[in-house]
Amino acid sequence: MLNNLLFKFYNIQNFLFPILEETLELSDKHSEFVRVIELMPTEGMFARYDWCGNGCKPADRERIFRGFVAKAVFNIPKTSDLIQRLKVDKTLRALCGYDGIGEIPSESTFSRAFAQFARDGITQGVHAAMIENSVKDKLFGHASMDATAVDGREKPVVKPKKQDAPKAKKKGRRKKGESVSPPDPKRIALQPMRSLEDNLKELPCQCDVGAKRNSKGHTTHWTGYKLHLGVVDGDIHAAAILTSASVHDSQVGIPLMQMTSRRLNKLYDLMDSAYDAQGIHDFSRELGHVPIIDPNVRRGEKIPLEPAKQKRYAQRSAAERANSALKDSYGARFVRVRGAAKVMTHLMFGVIALTAVQVARMLC
Repeated sequence: MLNNLLFKFYNIQNFLFPILEETLELSDKHSEFVRVIELMPTEGMFARYDWCGNGCKPADRERIFRGFVAKAVFNIPKTSDLIQRLKVDKTLRALCGYDGIGEIPSESTFSRAFAQFARDGITQGVHAAMIENSVKDKLFGHASMDATAVDGREKPVVKPKKQDAPKAKKKGRRKKGESVSPPDPKRIALQPMRSLEDNLKELPCQCDVGAKRNSKGHTTHWTGYKLHLGVVDGDIHAAAILTSASVHDSQVGIPLMQMTSRRLNKLYDLMDSAYDAQGIHDFSRELGHVPIIDPNVRRGEKIPLEPAKQKRYAQRSAAERANSALKDSYGARFVRVRGAAKVMTHLMFGVIALTAVQVARMLC
């Protein structure tokens, strides 16, 4: 499979680019966009949107999908700005599949198509297929897990009030025959026994308020969501999960490992101290991996990692670089949609673009 990808990349570099450069003026961003759309496995994914024979024939959904990918690659804030760019940039217009300005859909058509993509999870399917077609047969050394804040443009949900706690029982020995109900199992204890799909359904994903401590020790708050990423060698996004902003990073550690392990092969799981839970350690070993997790000072003195593990742990910066690139250059700062499904779809267009760029860079 990797040989087929190398052959395809060779054809792109040596045949497709020379032809395009003769007919179109390609900038560096245009060339990057060409690599992205050529590495996207979209065959058959848009058949569900074909005209059924009734009513007006819908706009081509694959062209609109390319338009949203271009929006991420060129870091365009709004859909209206994308339409204006398509009207004045004949090269980008041709690469998206539009022969003339009159073929560019309206903003409402883009919006309806985006809602369909969010409902059907098309972006997640394209990203998973891209990973499977490009790097599934490659052995990676490290998978770095991290999360980043995503600001939302909606009001946080109102959480139900907690019921009044029952009155504390009197101290002393229990009565003869009195039973004590065991505490409910925690989420991390249940996740290894469930499938990835069940774990994803169980994670909360509504908009709420999150808090984190910055590098200076100050606690900051934001309203919106949290994007959890699994990044392997080469800064390639292998997994992405969206949750509510208040969800702790450790609650998504096992689902991230499940998703990355399903898509590719790796040896080490690198995580910061937020993921330091025995259940996460054990699940990583069950997968045949070596967990390298920064110890969390919960009680007592912090036990540092061994020198060899510290050297490997330094590779975890890949996740931080991927988060920064996604926000700075691929549209993650311009979230203007509402609802978890649409927010995830918007972010996944950037993830698809950045993944294709890093895969192409790995093949160079």
